[in-house]
Formats: sequence, structure tokens, C-alpha cells
Amino acid sequence: MAVKLRHFYEFGPFRLEPDEQLLVSNSQPVPIAPKYFELLVFLVQNCGRLVTKDQIMQTVWSGSFVEEANLTVAVSAIRKALGDKEANIRYIETVPKKGYRFTAEVREVEELPGTTPMPKADLTSLDFNAFTVKEDDGGPAAAQPLRDPARPAVGLAERRRILKPVLMLVSVAVLLGYALHLKQAARKSFSGEPRSLAILPLQNLKSDVDSDFLGFSLADVLITKLAYVSSLSVRPSAAIEKYRGTAIDLERVAEDLKVDTLLTGSFIRDGDNLRITYQLVDAKTEKILGQGVLDLKYDNLLTVQDKVTSQLISELQLSLSPSEAERLKPENPVRPLAYEYFLQGLDFHGQHKFPLAIKMLEKSTEIDPNYAPAWAYLGASYTSDAAFEFGGRDQYRRAQEAYQRALAIRPTLLDAQVFLANLLVDTGKVEQAVPLLRVALKTNGNYAAAHWELGYAYRFAGMLNESLAECERARELDPLVKANGSVLNTYLYLGQYQKFLESLPLDDSAFILFYRGFGEFHEKKFDQASKDFDRAYELDPNLYTGIGKSLSDSIHQHRAEGLKRLSGLERKIGERGVGDPEATYKIAEAYAVLGDKTSALRMLRESVESGFFGYPYIAKDPLLNDLHSELEFSQILGIARLRHEAFKSSFYG
Repeated sequence: MAVKLRHFYEFGPFRLEPDEQLLVSNSQPVPIAPKYFELLVFLVQNCGRLVTKDQIMQTVWSGSFVEEANLTVAVSAIRKALGDKEANIRYIETVPKKGYRFTAEVREVEELPGTTPMPKADLTSLDFNAFTVKEDDGGPAAAQPLRDPARPAVGLAERRRILKPVLMLVSVAVLLGYALHLKQAARKSFSGEPRSLAILPLQNLKSDVDSDFLGFSLADVLITKLAYVSSLSVRPSAAIEKYRGTAIDLERVAEDLKVDTLLTGSFIRDGDNLRITYQLVDAKTEKILGQGVLDLKYDNLLTVQDKVTSQLISELQLSLSPSEAERLKPENPVRPLAYEYFLQGLDFHGQHKFPLAIKMLEKSTEIDPNYAPAWAYLGASYTSDAAFEFGGRDQYRRAQEAYQRALAIRPTLLDAQVFLANLLVDTGKVEQAVPLLRVALKTNGNYAAAHWELGYAYRFAGMLNESLAECERARELDPLVKANGSVLNTYLYLGQYQKFLESLPLDDSAFILFYRGFGEFHEKKFDQASKDFDRAYELDPNLYTGIGKSLSDSIHQHRAEGLKRLSGLERKIGERGVGDPEATYKIAEAYAVLGDKTSALRMLRESVESGFFGYPYIAKDPLLNDLHSELEFSQILGIARLRHEAFKSSFYG
């Protein structure tokens, strides 16, 4: 009788034995679900070659109803089993929109049995929370634990002998892990910290560019809907926009977005029919917490947010207060065409194509003027157009009118409250913004955007400690507040320059480079400040970087050039009719540093009268030291002090 050779593969520290259903690392078995093991074998056997998603589906999940998102989860689980993150090795490469490639060097081996002692653990008898997907009468794919009852009992006693110490170790580890989990869960419950969730753009499974907008906009409406749940911290749409149309590595996305839960999905449109599938995944364990399929007519798009929201709340076992439950009730009917224009407007807004967003949202409000979210995002598009597209004061006026229309229809619409508050602060009406934000936080005390905007308002009013507390709370709830380029100026105004620099995002965008240089300038590290100012202006010559370049001119004694640049920025602000009181204040600082007291006092007065009245900071700002002897400075400081004290009395009296 011929002896059968053992056939296996080696890569890195791993040994993969297909016939034995065994993955071993350093003589220790590595737990991996059978379907995921099958996928790993297929990838390894095709190492160095692109394996398409269709090929994987046909080979590993042939005959089963499986969505593409299941494949993403499977690859992520394999990567985790291989420990590529810890080892800083990438075994599996994602080829966007195509498939995957196993990139490690693989050695194919055949040997006689017994030449190399290997553990014969029957891993399929261990339950490592391995799940796969099976067809369920055409309905949603169901997660089921895997067993292999047909596995032969040959060598069972030997396997038990070997497995006994393994099982003992696993049992102890499970008990300890479960105890730790309960302890952490209890701590989290006690602290009241919300669960973090990212809702990723849906993938369009059909080459249909006319429907692509649904991927981002349907995710966006879900994000908006779930903002009312205080036990959730949902990442904003600005954070997930970069993932539209890209292959998703769940582990990396969860790490980037600092979340413990992810919602992924896909859609396909066929005429008037639309199918949406989604999966809720625990980012740490890769376990599918829930999944579903929605088949609906295209005219019923509005029902998607209500159905998915309801299921998410159920699957995450969230407890809702009566007021939260009330606000999560299904939306009032809206005309289908108006809702489609609204979703297209959301998509353009997410891409920062504000003029196009305005066109879509104006059409939406014309067709159905009673849909509050359309008015809210029309206002946001007007505001962004005013700030970034030189729309000027007319767009600010239209924005405020749109926000007020939204709140007249739905007074507790969080987006409209926060958007309007931001506009009020920027246009010098800080005292009107604060009550709006406090009402928003009564609706959801864990709403990071409202905390951040309240910190912003307090900063303008000179309530620096209160501002710092609100901004830091926003960052606790959503760490991406920092990563998305939000700058905590309050540290700067408190004279805590090192903390200010440490609080900046770790990127080299022009905006952040300006602020890095600004912090260094305050620390009197002038050489480094000059380099950062110059680089920022080179990357993007705008209002803030122009101020930085002028400060760099002061370092190099190029006074005339710096003053000319500041004069041009001042003129542009006047022509556009778009005010930014805090930026105006920084122009005043730069004028003062360059020795033009007259211009510095003019811009300082403009800033204070436009709504930046942080008296405690203005009084001790080191960049304004040369103005202290001027009578006009005392007058301006008096205006700031009176308004600051009135604000303090109104909101903290």
C-alpha cells in the first residue's frame, strides 16, 4: 500500500495543511473558521496572482447566497489570524474594485508522515466564535456556528490526549477574558460612555453612475437619524466620505475612525427595484452582530433610514429614553422626487461641490417645502459657498433663512440647530448661538458636534475654561474632531502653547502648518515657525496662510512685504462681505507685530465689534503688547470687557 505524502504550505512563521484543516504558527494551532480557512488555502495556492472577487465567490461560497461584504469580513478575519498588524507584515493585498492577492513568499512542501512532529489538534471541535453565512430561503444571510459532525473518529483518543492541555488553557483564557469583558462592560456602563459607530458608504454593485450618489447619501441620512441616540457616538459624514467607492479593510477603517462597531453594505438598482444589504460588525472580534436585506421600490427610499435604524438599535441592544424614541419615529411622508433631489444634494455637499449641492437642494425644497432636512443642508451649502466659493454676505443671509425654515418645520432638528449656531457665531451673534446649542445638548448630551460648537462660541466670548471643557468633551466623544482638522485655539489663548501644539492633528495640510507655525511663533521658536508659515503659504495661499506668511516676513525683517500682504487680505474681506472675526483678530495681531499700530487697532476694533470679544485674552495677548499704551486700545478693550461681562452674567450669572 502506497504511503500518502503530507502536502502543506509554509510562509512566514506559518504552516498551512489543507488536508488536516490546520494552520500552525511556531508549533501552535491557530484558530480559524473553516470557511475562512478554505479562503486562505485558495489565496495561498494562488500566491502572487490577483484573485478576483467572483473567483473567490465561485470557489469558496459556491451555491450559497453571500454578499460581497461577507468577503470583506472574511479577509479581515484572516488578516487578524495571521497577525499581520502585530508583525507589521501584509500577507494579503487588497486590489481596489478587483479582488485580493496573497503577497508573502510561499514554499510548497511534501513529506512522509512522521518526519516532522506536528500537533494533530482537531480544531473544528473547538468553538472559537467562528461564523459563516448560509442561504436562508432567499432572505437575509444568517450567521451560523460551524461544526463538522462528519469528521471521522479515527485517532480520537490521541487527539483528546493532545487537546486536553490545550482545552484547559483555552478554558482558563475564556473565563479570564469573559471576566475582563464583564469588568470593562461594567466600567463603560458606569462611565456612561457611548458605543462608537461608523456607517460606511454603501457599495454600488452595478456599473450605474446615475445611482452612485445613493452610496454616500443613504449612509449620511442614517448618521443624521442616529444622532438622536445618546448611547451612540456616530462618526460624522465628513469622516466617512473618503471611503466612498473604495475597497474596505475593516480592521484599518475601525482603527482610523476610532470605533468599535462598523456598518457596511451595498446596493444594486434595477429600474424601479432596489436591493440594499448591510452588515453590522464588531470591529474587535470581527463578529457579525447583525445583517439584513431590504428589497423595495425606488420611490420608497425614505423608508430605508427608518428600517435600518430600528434594526441597529435592536441588534446593539440600545435602551432609548421616551424622548429619543419619539424623535426616531418614521419620517413624515415626502414626495419621492423631492427626496431624490435631497439625496443628490447630500452627495454633492459631501464632495464639497457646494454650487451643485445648492441646485439639487433648491429643487428639493421647491417640490416639497415641508421637508426640514433639505432646508438644513441647503443652509449648510449656502454657508460653505459663502466661506469657500466667495458667495459673500447674500449667501449668509440665505443660509440663515434656510435654517430658520428647517427649525420652523422641526424645532429639534439637531443638524439645523448646530449649523445655525455656527453661522451665528461667525456673524457676530454669539449670544443667540449658545441657547441653541444648549437645547441641542438637552436632546443628546453626547452629541460631539454640539459640544465643539459650544466650545467655539465660548471662545469668542472669552469664557476660556468653559470653552476648553466643551472642546475636550467633544474630542472624548469623537476623537476625529482632532483628526479632521479642528483646532483648539483655546489652549493658545490660555498661554498653554505646548498643549496647543500637541493638540494639533498630525498632518501637513496648509491649515495645520499655519497653526503649527503660529504656536511656534508664540513659543519664540522663530526659525521653525518661519519654515512652517512659508510651507503653508506655498501649499495654499489663502486668508490664514497669508497671515502666517506676513508673520514670517516679520521674522526676516521684510516689513513692507508683510504689510502689503495684510492690506490685500483686509481688502479682500471687505470686498467679499464675508466676516471671520477670529481671522480678523489674527490680522490685527500680525499688523501689530509688523509695527503698524493704526492698522492693528482698526482690525482689532473690527474684530471685537464683529463678535470676537474674548476680553481675558485680548487684555494679555503678547502679540498686542505694543498697543497697550494707545488710548484707542483701552477703548476697544473696554467694549470687549462690557460685552464679555454681559455674556458671563447672562449665561453664568
